[in-house]
Amino acid sequence: MCGFAGFWRAGPVDPQAATRAGEAMAASLVHRGPDDQGLWLDAAAGITLAHRRLSILDLSPEGHQPMLSSSGRLVIAFNGEIYNFGELRAELEASGHSTPWRGHSDTEVMLAAFERWGVEAALERMVGMFAFALWDREARTLTLARDRFGEKPLYYGWSGGLLLFSSELKAFRAHPDFRASLDREALSLYVRHACIPAPRSIYTGVSKLAPGHVVRYSGQHLAEARSPSPTAYWSLGEAIRDARSDPFRGTQNEAAEALHSLLSNAVKAQMVADVPLGAFLSGGIDSSTVVALMQSQSARSVRTFTIGFREGDYDEAADARAVATHLGTDHTEWILSPEEARSAVPRLPMLYDEPFADSSQIPTHLVAGLARQHVTVSLSGDAGDEIFGGYNRHRLANRLGRLGEQFPAGLRRSAASLLRSVPPAGWDRLARGGAKLLPQLKRHKAVGDRIHKLAGVLGAESAAQLYEQLTSFWGADLVAGHRGGPSGWLTADPPPSLSLPERMMFLDTLGYLPDDILVKVDRAAMGVSLETRVPFLDHRVAAFAWRLPVGHKVDDRRGKKILRDVLYRHVPAALVERPKMGFGIPLDAWLRGPLRAWADSLLDEGRLRREGFFDAAAVRRCWSEHLAGTRNWQHRLWVVLMFEAWLDTWSGGLVA
Repeated sequence: MCGFAGFWRAGPVDPQAATRAGEAMAASLVHRGPDDQGLWLDAAAGITLAHRRLSILDLSPEGHQPMLSSSGRLVIAFNGEIYNFGELRAELEASGHSTPWRGHSDTEVMLAAFERWGVEAALERMVGMFAFALWDREARTLTLARDRFGEKPLYYGWSGGLLLFSSELKAFRAHPDFRASLDREALSLYVRHACIPAPRSIYTGVSKLAPGHVVRYSGQHLAEARSPSPTAYWSLGEAIRDARSDPFRGTQNEAAEALHSLLSNAVKAQMVADVPLGAFLSGGIDSSTVVALMQSQSARSVRTFTIGFREGDYDEAADARAVATHLGTDHTEWILSPEEARSAVPRLPMLYDEPFADSSQIPTHLVAGLARQHVTVSLSGDAGDEIFGGYNRHRLANRLGRLGEQFPAGLRRSAASLLRSVPPAGWDRLARGGAKLLPQLKRHKAVGDRIHKLAGVLGAESAAQLYEQLTSFWGADLVAGHRGGPSGWLTADPPPSLSLPERMMFLDTLGYLPDDILVKVDRAAMGVSLETRVPFLDHRVAAFAWRLPVGHKVDDRRGKKILRDVLYRHVPAALVERPKMGFGIPLDAWLRGPLRAWADSLLDEGRLRREGFFDAAAVRRCWSEHLAGTRNWQHRLWVVLMFEAWLDTWSGGLVA
């Protein structure tokens, strides 16, 4: 896990100026790679590559980057891990690779694979997470590429005829020639999704490379200061179509056995490291499965980490502790005071580099910091929800699909109006009263907001509209002067054979996963120089999941059914079966209490009007309702607050 940056300018460059700029870009990424720094440039060609290294495999100088291939033709700056590099190395040797290996890094194997098979053919063979910049000294071409699911970030774009690329936007700002201009279309996507979907970034002219894509630049592109269209070497839609052409026809037990084997192999491959390794453990289905498979294949107790909150409704530490005790892990937990948890808030704009408003970024960053005190690599249970149908919306889709067949749209809209006729606070009072007769109601928080959200989706007339209702925070019209419709992953076209829950899983995997979940984890962990690995995103595991009937994954009552079957081989169901909590914080109460002054200053109506980005009246109305307790607008408000905090941090470089 590392960070890289670089730039390419048409024609020769001053080597001293290029060196200073490259070193400045690398210095901005020191958190991604505190162990080593490298710079390579060809002044005559105008290309500069910079790298910061977090040493994980081959800790010797032979793993130093940027790295040249054995022939000297290729130069790479690489971020990530190739888990099957040992198998690729053996295949290369069997196919005639005769040059002695300098070390045992995956980077050296990547370069040899690119020379032997070409970039796209080599990528098809690779299992891993990665982003890289590859310079071909002979052809004078630059290739940028990103892994299949988007675990590792890669930005690229133009500024004054200069092509810039990097793991994070910080490196762009460190280059003296970069001029930043805010993209209002990206801002409208941000207020809808609480993140900025690829291929956009918050800056005009700067893009994120989409997962599973490569983009290749030649001198002609550089002379014209234009970007060629990225091409896909892997496609989620195509992977699903391939999987559906070979459906799994065994029983649920046989499917669980096959998945157990696949996941065990993925976990084993991702446990390879030359540094201390552990795992995040929340006590939920996903992280418990990963830890159970780690412990079953480890001769020593696996290091596991969790954080808890003193606010009981948000504390999962006891659940994680019970799972850790059962599995026999070496467990570390940190019960946070509210003050300790809130101390992360000022760091968020610097960590996330562009507006990002998934509030679970706070506990994710804190648990990463806890883990980094003991290990350098941590495995994570992320992506289980997207791959195996774990979100409430996946179960809800089953029910709503039947409702759509049984009841006409007019009747559903009438039912929605009836549900909205009682304010959320009223539904909350009814739920508290009903808990005396139905104690299970005590488990559910914000009942009124959930019912109003249900009302909002009852009238949906298409799967896309339903998904939009369930996943949107604000409408695009919050952005002043902007009335654009939905874009980002909402416009993706799922394979036609998918059921409604599967269509949602497709959209989640295509967009929400790389643009929210994986961004959250990458920045939270790399901010403390911790590498994270996600076994559920072994593409062979994902392909198998799409071969399964949807009923093996999700029904009306629960999701991740087959994943539970795998976990129950190691952990009793009673330890992990409970309502899904997510990785939340008591944000609603914080905004009314200890964070109120901070929020009030950022949501000041005069400030909002002067900036001219948002409909100030709409934001203030939302804030007033939240403070009065008539609505819980924590997530909407967090979207605006994180943009305003980002603006305070980074607006100095913006140009009109």
